[in-house]
Amino acid sequence: MNQNNHYYDLNRCSFPVGFPPQHQNEQPGLEYIMKPLSMSECCKSGRKLENKVVLITGGDSGIGRAVAYDFVKEGAKVAIVYFDEDRDANETAERIKQFGGECLLLKRDLKNPDFAKNCVERTVHYFGTLDILINNHAFQFIQRSILDISHEQLEFIFRNNVFSFFYLIQYALPYMKRGSSIINTTSVTAYEGN
Repeated sequence: MNQNNHYYDLNRCSFPVGFPPQHQNEQPGLEYIMKPLSMSECCKSGRKLENKVVLITGGDSGIGRAVAYDFVKEGAKVAIVYFDEDRDANETAERIKQFGGECLLLKRDLKNPDFAKNCVERTVHYFGTLDILINNHAFQFIQRSILDISHEQLEFIFRNNVFSFFYLIQYALPYMKRGSSIINTTSVTAYEGN
């Protein structure tokens, strides 16, 4: 097993054999304190996304980071939008560069439609095109009852988790050619609220 990360058996190129218990009270969480860290070197690439440009929100950590790594391994260039997790974002970009990939970091609050537009425009200006949009950011307030959710919390959640997806899609579509992709992720709270 890998000495740096004993939760992966790189000799078998398998999925993790276990995860330690971990929890973070603050949102967004910080990837750099999580174990295991993502990115296995054992997977072979087919270079199926060679020179494709991907805009990934929440790409500094968690699922977004893992997707960014896998897309880079397949030859894509990535723009990562993150909120305020500078250390996670910089570590992700550095790791992408170590794998020979290109990464543009965009620190933005996507609740603002102008910032969403700016992310798309900066990505297209930097890379020349946009082929894949992955909306992967979200925020949640954990409440025991719907009666505990304030109007401000509800508005915040919709602006961040719903409206921002719409803004990004709206601004990205004019740049996307036939065959491009838009991927929207969600969490379990879409099906089972807190």
